[in-house]
Amino acid sequence: MTRVLNVLSDTNIGGAGRVLLNYLRFSDREQFQTLAVLPRGSLLIPELRALDVPVYEAEGLADRSYHREDVRTLKELIARLEPDIVHTHGSLSGRIAARRCGRAVVYTRHSVFPVPARLRCPPGRWVNKAVNEHYADHIIAVSPAAAENLTDAGISPKKITVVMNGVEAVPPEPPEERARLRRELGLPEDAAVFGIFARLEEYKGHRDLIEAACLLKQRGLDRFRVLIAGTGPQEEALAREVRERGAEDVVRLLGFRSDVGALLNILDVQLNASYGTEATSIALLEGMSLGLPSIVSDYGGNPWLVEDGGNGLIFPARDAQALSGCMARLMENPGEREAMSRRAREIFRQRFTGEMFARHVEDVYRNVLKGD
Repeated sequence: MTRVLNVLSDTNIGGAGRVLLNYLRFSDREQFQTLAVLPRGSLLIPELRALDVPVYEAEGLADRSYHREDVRTLKELIARLEPDIVHTHGSLSGRIAARRCGRAVVYTRHSVFPVPARLRCPPGRWVNKAVNEHYADHIIAVSPAAAENLTDAGISPKKITVVMNGVEAVPPEPPEERARLRRELGLPEDAAVFGIFARLEEYKGHRDLIEAACLLKQRGLDRFRVLIAGTGPQEEALAREVRERGAEDVVRLLGFRSDVGALLNILDVQLNASYGTEATSIALLEGMSLGLPSIVSDYGGNPWLVEDGGNGLIFPARDAQALSGCMARLMENPGEREAMSRRAREIFRQRFTGEMFARHVEDVYRNVLKGD
């Protein structure tokens, strides 16, 4: 059996943690044993233990990619556990420690960032290439946009495999449960319901969503609601903006919700207005499994998930006017929404199931161990 030690530095359950949880639901446990090391007290730990994953809590590591003390801590742990592969999720400390222990190293790039000028040109480009290629046998990019990010900074395409995220399909709720939740949230029966489920960070574009909602109201359109679920550093500022803009009747900030599957079931359209880091949105994939059309920005990996006019609409990032136009179009054309819903389900089944994702990741593991 191949033993794979995953190294994550997240204290919360971020995108990397959700990707690992999705992998574990479909992993081949007869051939691969997954272990994990996380910062002490990480919220991901009980989730992993519930899936019977051996988890090791480490001092340090918390929300940082590199620290020399973390390298020492992880080197001692790797030497003791003797995994066949160390799979890091943003942790440079984990890659360095694994290499010093002579272990095979896989690194997943989960995000998309603007490549700094110093990494686009020598000597920074050469240094970045040397460091990343030395400390990883292979790199998984979760979208073509993430792969392009890496090659723009000098890393060889031969070192990279694109493995698009995949998820477990969200089960549909019975009509009576959907009606109950809509009543609980005070949603009018005839309102088109849009939703975004993302951490409340500036780059997620929530302000653009609020602006788009206000633009729709100015056009005399008010039979819609925008549900914003999640927490983060922008929570108070967004709540204040909704109040000051007089948008409380159409925009609802729900805070943290554990019932994301139920909320997805009551949406008509899912939204993603990111203009930073977005690679392959787990929330969009979960919505697609239910047949939700999407309206997304053209940033990062979004255009590889949504066919403009197929399973959704794409607007230029930071363009609230264009976003409001897309929302109005789908509000006013339920037949188009229905066609997009069918296409969303098709695309999910063809490209983004959890089974497909797990097999592709395990193919990378096999190739690394073979030296390919």
